[in-house]
Amino acid sequence: MPEMRNTRTLAILLALAALIAIMTGCTPANSATATALEVRVATVEQKDVPVYREWIGTLDGLVNADIKAEVSGYLVQQAYTEGSYVHKGQLLFQIDPRPFQAALDQARAQLAQTEAQLEQARAQLSQAMAQVAVADANQHRVQLDVDRYTPLAQQQAITQQDLDNATQNNTASKAQLQAARAQAETAKAQIMAANAAVESAKAAVATAEINVGFTHITSPIDGIPGIAQQQVGALVSPASTALTTVSTVDPIKVYFTASEQEYLDFTRRYPTAGERHAHTRLLDLTLILADGTIYPHKGTFDFADRQVDVRTGAIRLAGLFPNPGQSLRPGQYGRVRTAIEVRRGALLIPQQAVGELQGSHQVAVVGSGNKVKIQPVTLGDTAGLQWVVLDGVKPGDQVIAEGLQKVRQGMTVNPTPFRAR
Repeated sequence: MPEMRNTRTLAILLALAALIAIMTGCTPANSATATALEVRVATVEQKDVPVYREWIGTLDGLVNADIKAEVSGYLVQQAYTEGSYVHKGQLLFQIDPRPFQAALDQARAQLAQTEAQLEQARAQLSQAMAQVAVADANQHRVQLDVDRYTPLAQQQAITQQDLDNATQNNTASKAQLQAARAQAETAKAQIMAANAAVESAKAAVATAEINVGFTHITSPIDGIPGIAQQQVGALVSPASTALTTVSTVDPIKVYFTASEQEYLDFTRRYPTAGERHAHTRLLDLTLILADGTIYPHKGTFDFADRQVDVRTGAIRLAGLFPNPGQSLRPGQYGRVRTAIEVRRGALLIPQQAVGELQGSHQVAVVGSGNKVKIQPVTLGDTAGLQWVVLDGVKPGDQVIAEGLQKVRQGMTVNPTPFRAR
């Protein structure tokens, strides 16, 4: 009986050994193939791609006109609806015009008075000139008497008394002529003074008319006015804050800032002002709104500021976007994007194919025998969902786009094509 038990135990052990031998009889190659990790690979592409830049932008009106009072007075009317479109010259506010109208009436009365004084001075000048003419004729007559009597007196044809009388009359006539001329000069001076008074009165009338006009506060531009900062009944003056602001919003301006390095790179690629102007005219700006939607109208480059901000090391740029529906308003934020250049023969790989390790980037290339080779890469810009690779791969290389985190150097994988979603 013990021998039979030993025989059965030995048979069971032999059977187990045979089973284990059968299970472990697979070849190493077949085992590796069955357990190879499946990964998805993408082919390194080479083509010309645009290089995009994107900046944070702030929207502002093309023209923002602060509406302020030019004279002091009480607001008696707000003549516009806040947020509605207004035209150039349209009435926005009315200041009480009565004090200014009274000042205008007084200035006009003063002008009429000075004009009357001018006419009086002109009449006095005419009278003085007539007196000069009479005195000149009298002096000429008595001078002829003196000239005639002098030789006669020498010949004793007339008495000395006659000559003396003629001489005295001549002296008197000269004095009268001189007095008449002095009176004429005085009349001329009075006319000059009256003319000056008239001009001063005209200036006062013009000033009063301007002040009356300033009581009608109108829009200097076509645009959209903001909320009124002063209400009817408020006392306003030139020192007061703006009553409101009117903005031109079609086109609307977008301010954005580029770094000094970006500006220097741009000037190196386009060294002359003519080249830079020609290139910026070709730029198509895209505006991405705060909710992520793309504004349907393309923008154009407007200008660059004259200086780089010393505090931020950035330069302010501006673009113009059509705004026919006036849906965009000053103060909104967005992102401005444009293609600044075209990179020729760029190498492209999916963004998922790039891993990062201690600040450097690397990809996993599937080589011969489906072996994985981990190698570093130098990245450039992004082009959609792809990276531009400056160094580290070559056209036609197969890089792992899915399963990158699971592979190791030298590992054998089972590659399948990668399809971008």
